[in-house]
Amino acid sequence: KLEKMNKMQMLNSTSQRFASNKALGLTPKALTPRSSLPGASRTRREVSVRAGEGRQPWDFGRFVSTVAFFNEGNLQKSLQSAVDNLAKAIRGGSQEQTVKELPLERSTQAMDPLNPVIPVPVDGIIMVTGATGGVGKRVVAKMLQAGKHVRALVRDSQKAQELLSSLPAGPGGKLELVVADITQRRTLLPEYFRGVRAVVSCTAVKVQPKEGDDAQRSKYMQGIKFFDPEIVGDTPETVELLGMRNLLEAVENSLGPTQGIPILKGDGSVASWGSLDDVVMGGVSSSSISSVPGAGENGQPAMVFRGNVSTDNSGGFASVRSRNIEPAVDVGAFEGLELRVKGNGLRYKLVLRPEEKWDGVGYTHSFDTNDRGEWESIRIPFSDFIPVFRAQSIKNGPPLNTSHISSLQLMLSKFEYDGALNPAFRAGQFELPISYITTYRSSAPRPPCFVHVSSAGVTRPSRPGINVDMEPPAVKLNAALGGILDYKLAGEDAVRASSVPTAVVRPCALTEEPRGMPLEFGQGDIIKGKVGREDIAELCCALLSEPSASNCTFEVKSTVPFSQPWQVDASNPPAVQDWGAEIRGASLVPGVTGKTINGVYSGMEPESKFLEAEPAKA
Repeated sequence: KLEKMNKMQMLNSTSQRFASNKALGLTPKALTPRSSLPGASRTRREVSVRAGEGRQPWDFGRFVSTVAFFNEGNLQKSLQSAVDNLAKAIRGGSQEQTVKELPLERSTQAMDPLNPVIPVPVDGIIMVTGATGGVGKRVVAKMLQAGKHVRALVRDSQKAQELLSSLPAGPGGKLELVVADITQRRTLLPEYFRGVRAVVSCTAVKVQPKEGDDAQRSKYMQGIKFFDPEIVGDTPETVELLGMRNLLEAVENSLGPTQGIPILKGDGSVASWGSLDDVVMGGVSSSSISSVPGAGENGQPAMVFRGNVSTDNSGGFASVRSRNIEPAVDVGAFEGLELRVKGNGLRYKLVLRPEEKWDGVGYTHSFDTNDRGEWESIRIPFSDFIPVFRAQSIKNGPPLNTSHISSLQLMLSKFEYDGALNPAFRAGQFELPISYITTYRSSAPRPPCFVHVSSAGVTRPSRPGINVDMEPPAVKLNAALGGILDYKLAGEDAVRASSVPTAVVRPCALTEEPRGMPLEFGQGDIIKGKVGREDIAELCCALLSEPSASNCTFEVKSTVPFSQPWQVDASNPPAVQDWGAEIRGASLVPGVTGKTINGVYSGMEPESKFLEAEPAKA
């Protein structure tokens, strides 16, 4: 029934266009069977339309098939959405916004030396997970103070609003809440991560005293050496490992994988494409796109866009377009698109659509190909795409929304823009082999865009010859706390294996002392001591602008002894730290983890050195 309704809806939507063609002398003539259109999902019957003098017959059936191909399922989606909303209402679920903005106090005071602003040169949204925890809420506060757009991912909305809604924000500061649980992948909705360009992960399994704690978790904030601890709620494996994998999977594309995001591959494994030719305006051009073995470089497969473009019936374009990509692709972390094509001397158009409408505005750029039949790479910055509707540019239109790309289109057209003609157009047969279309970014060193707060000591429970009685309490209690450090280490491994630049921070025992303690950085998981949550929050913010920390794992502690309280004189506060100098001065080495590999402690060496030495055992 849905399919029949969909067909009727589609046919009704063509009536106005059919009426205009009738006015031009085009009338239905016959119904004859034909093979299916390339890319169409079922056979069709073509309506052959009689043409007026000097015109070619119009294939009305192909027009209908084209409309159906790119609009298939729209009615079903509408009905499914209605059913989902009804089910939510029956369950008593909320239908409020999934991303909720909180009102904030605007900061108008001069800089407070006890609470300095840490510059964070990140364009876009910064997500903070574990935003109601001891470090997380401080990271949110520092980001807002710097005027950043922060999206806090929390499990308890009420608690988050109580803790975060009164935070002061600098100019441009904005705070949004999304309610989700990283241990439940289905709660991490795509829209939560759209536009996110950096993440500070402060999520951790919940530990509390067996005898309980107050609402402010006062005992916990002192450190577990002062109480008998237990895990509350989800297990370390669920939070530290599985939750981390879920979060990385949900956010990696938004952050900009180093290898780019493939939009089209030579083997045809990305997206579903179909023809969208000038038949939609009464023309007779035709085209297709398909994966052809051996058509690419070095005998590899390539997608071949081919067809016949005709200027008859006032037409003159052939194109192929992807069906709407679900969910839409967020490419905002990149500079543009790169195409690898085998040139034929013609000028083509690449069209990006930031909305699901099949006949809406397309952001378009024309590109020329070489006439030597050689393979070439063509890079098109997103800033070069202009808003166009039916070959007419939209003056003063909004820029392309790169966080929501719904479909792509390749076109060969005699029309350029605003009545101009394509200077490198040729009617007739054409063929454009395409090896790939992918995103690209500059080759400049990238700072970490995913900062994860872990813990010192994570490698020590399995280290040969270590005396756990001389280690911090978490090392001694690792087994009793469900392997908490083992799973923190496994979660770190998931972060290090991701496709984006990362930094893993391993603070020693966290305290509630004021900011400004002198710090010591280390690698190899050796150092012991304490460090304030305020300082760790500032460090996390600073890491987002420091390329020297990319793909590094390191420990940090204060040089102030554990037994000595750190106090600050408000009239003579500690100097504002130069975090960039501190981080660069640590001479951090990527790949150093301090893990034990094949029974050998890796120490200050990158773990890859040990894996390469004994690949079979590894």
